[in-house]
Amino acid sequence: MKHSTEPAALVRRLWRAAIDADEYTAAGIVHTALAEGVDEETLLLEVIAPVQEMVGVEWAADRISVAQEHAATAVNERIVASLAHRQGGGPRPTHRGRVTVSCVDGDWHAFPARLLAEVLSLRGWRVDYLGAQTPTPHMVAHLHLTNPDAVLLSGSIPTHLPAAHAAITACRAIGVPVLVGGRAFGPGGRWARRLGADRWAADARGAAAVLDAGVPRPVPATGRQAVDDLPHLADQEYTLVLQSRPRLVKHTLTELEDRFPALRGYGDEQRERTAEDLAHIVGFLATALYVDDADLFTTFLVWTADILQARHVPAHSLVAALDILADELHDFPRARRLTRLGASALGARPAASVLGPASESATGPESAPEAGSAPVPVPGAPS
Repeated sequence: MKHSTEPAALVRRLWRAAIDADEYTAAGIVHTALAEGVDEETLLLEVIAPVQEMVGVEWAADRISVAQEHAATAVNERIVASLAHRQGGGPRPTHRGRVTVSCVDGDWHAFPARLLAEVLSLRGWRVDYLGAQTPTPHMVAHLHLTNPDAVLLSGSIPTHLPAAHAAITACRAIGVPVLVGGRAFGPGGRWARRLGADRWAADARGAAAVLDAGVPRPVPATGRQAVDDLPHLADQEYTLVLQSRPRLVKHTLTELEDRFPALRGYGDEQRERTAEDLAHIVGFLATALYVDDADLFTTFLVWTADILQARHVPAHSLVAALDILADELHDFPRARRLTRLGASALGARPAASVLGPASESATGPESAPEAGSAPVPVPGAPS
């Protein structure tokens, strides 16, 4: 039986194989489509990427387990590798120049960067792919050795934006332009520009187009500090809130037990998970202080409320946690304002989860993921 090679049909079939952890069937679907004339870039961006996006969405909606998410992601990663090294494919020609593709230090979500590296390689670039959470000093040392035309920096989780800022500043200080992408940089790349990136791209094809147009090399500069780009950091609220995170988490957890006595019956693992959730809240609060943008914090809170609702956990506990944090942050006016805005955003949130009903993207073409969209890296999700 001959199957359709339309991307939407391939997405549905690959999804079923990936979620069943059936690597061999998944690889067969992709390689058969390749043999039947579907080009590799289409497979990467319009088939594999949407399936990976579905993995994130379905995990967030609590419709697949962490183990299924890990297994499906591993299947997709191995398929991408098999395409890059398929028998008889031979080395890809390089004629455009040389670039470095890397994830922000601390960011383990390497799948979007890997897809980007493969697309640029297909288009004739020599790509040095450094993978997940590359420490900035090691990346800069690599740039000194290779002198690439540009660095392409992928960021998936906003709490790594300060590390991204440090990497952007360090690369530009040695005259290497930086192109960034990924959901960490906000809608339309709003935080990319704030952090001094030379360019931003929404997806792999957009990044390739930016490189084709050319990115001028910056004039090397030394001695720049974060406050030079972000004057609001002079109030030290970001630094002090981040340094206070362990204390804030401990205090908030204790206060929540007083307000919700059922928490006292939590086991060690439940308490640890609750503390991790509170640490994420404080981390996103600190990052919103860093970029001076309330939307970063409120968007995370609404997403978290949806995650909790999908797992049948009352989201009103978030509002209580924010009230406790606001009282504790009485000496930090910007942080206190953000907690109040966060509580308001949660109060205005619709009763129904924005995650919506069970996705039909694995069964019907009308709801297939947008072609070429990047995989969804969700804050706090398993990598």
